This record gives sequence, structure tokens and C-alpha cells, in this order.
Amino acid sequence: MRRLLWLGVGLAVGALVVRKLSQKANEFTPTGIASSVSQSAGGLVESVRAFVEDVRVGMAEREREIHEAFANGVAFEDRFEELRGDDLEVEFDDPTTGISPRQRQNP
Repeated sequence: MRRLLWLGVGLAVGALVVRKLSQKANEFTPTGIASSVSQSAGGLVESVRAFVEDVRVGMAEREREIHEAFANGVAFEDRFEELRGDDLEVEFDDPTTGISPRQRQNP
């Protein structure tokens, strides 16, 4: 009876080992590799979508804050002024001559 028990345990363990080895071997076939790549790409796409959605939510919130401050006539705090630096100034076209800053001659 003991021999029959150990024979059954050996068969069960052998079947599990063969099954796991077959699954691992299948991962290295062209079909298995394609499946792995498609799952990885799907995960990457979902991560990018989640990131884009978070950015859109943040942009909408920031835009709402700016609109509220403008509607209330409040000077809106520029949280990123120190990141841009003081030396960056935007020049606009001269409305009287229609010359853009790139076309101006420096004296």
C-alpha cells in the first residue's frame, strides 16, 4: 500500500513538473513571445493613457483656478515665475509698423 501511495505522489509531482516546463517552453516559441510582447505593450498603453488623463485633469483644474482669479479681478499668483527666470521677456509685433522682433535691426 505504501508503494502505491508513493507511486501516486511521484506521478502527481512528475505531471506538475512536466506541465510547468511545457508552459515555460511555450513562452520561448514565437507565439509565446508575441503574446508576451502584446501584453507588455497593452500595459504600456494603459499607463500612458492614465498619465495623459492625470495631466488633463491637472490642466483643467489649473485653468479653472486661473479663470476664477481673472473673474474675481485677483492678481493670480504665478507659481512658476522663478523657474522661467527674469531674463525671458516676450516681445510682440510692433502694431504700428507690423515688423516682427526677428525682422528688427539691432542698433
